Amino acid sequence: MKNTLEQLYNFETLSEDKSYQIIEEISRDKFNVAQVSAFICSYLMRDITVEELNGFRTALLDLCIPFKTNFSTTDLCGTGGDSKNTFNISTLSSFVVAGAGIKVTKHGNYGVSSFCGSSNMLESLGYAFTNDYDTLNRQLEKANICFLHAPLFHPAMKSVAPIRKQLGVKTFFNLLGPLVNPAQPKNQLIGVYSLKVLRLYQLLHQRLEKHVSLVHSIDGYDEISLTSSFKLITNTSEKLLESSDLGLKKLQQKDITGGASIKDAKHIFLKVLNNNSTEAQKEVVLANAGTAIANFNNCSLTEGITLANISIESGSALNSLKSLLEN
Repeated sequence: MKNTLEQLYNFETLSEDKSYQIIEEISRDKFNVAQVSAFICSYLMRDITVEELNGFRTALLDLCIPFKTNFSTTDLCGTGGDSKNTFNISTLSSFVVAGAGIKVTKHGNYGVSSFCGSSNMLESLGYAFTNDYDTLNRQLEKANICFLHAPLFHPAMKSVAPIRKQLGVKTFFNLLGPLVNPAQPKNQLIGVYSLKVLRLYQLLHQRLEKHVSLVHSIDGYDEISLTSSFKLITNTSEKLLESSDLGLKKLQQKDITGGASIKDAKHIFLKVLNNNSTEAQKEVVLANAGTAIANFNNCSLTEGITLANISIESGSALNSLKSLLEN
């Protein structure tokens, strides 16, 4: 590790193979806490390369417990790390997409740079985390959604979790979260917190056989926030869009905050699924769920948003949550 750290501190980059090797060695507890912390923090001083990111990604996928299913699925997630304190938009959108009849293998974890990650939310709702193959496939069949709690599928990273929590800032592991879903869905909506990361993901996904939509709101959100224009990059196009292009209103940042506690976030979560939230809360979920539906169904964004709205107003999204908790 000493030679690797010296290389990084000299602003040199790692090869894809070396990046793979480092993650594999971290998983075997070959290094002490100080060395791993120094390695993680070195990437706070410079941008990660596509080769490094892909090496880390491949290593984590090879080390994880895979989840295989015969269903065609999608995932909705963001990198986190935007420090915007929104409510759980991508997790909510996942249930809306499930309510629209699309199978969702949602990958998530406890919040690191935020107080309420997707795992915090699902746990507060009474969901029991599992990596049991039969249980997860039953949930997919009955509820159109299952939840893959990252620590149960990435045991090799158990030594890194407390370090990330203690650091409390976004690291390159934020970038890896959306890339290492154990189900490896072929369809995905990914939100990122900066234009630099958007370009990095764009270059990386040119190497991968996935049907992906990448989004970034220009004012810094790792999702379609409707508070500013946003970038949407797909396999075939790149657009700068406004909320009006989706038939939705422009919002203020205060409209989509998540409160000060998991209890506050849970209250908003249930209000949206019960179709009695504020208009702004509903519309930001429609924007993200609709984009994910459009990505999966290969339809227009407005058609996707229409299907997302039906999912909420018909109660299908709420039923997906209830079915998940029952199964």
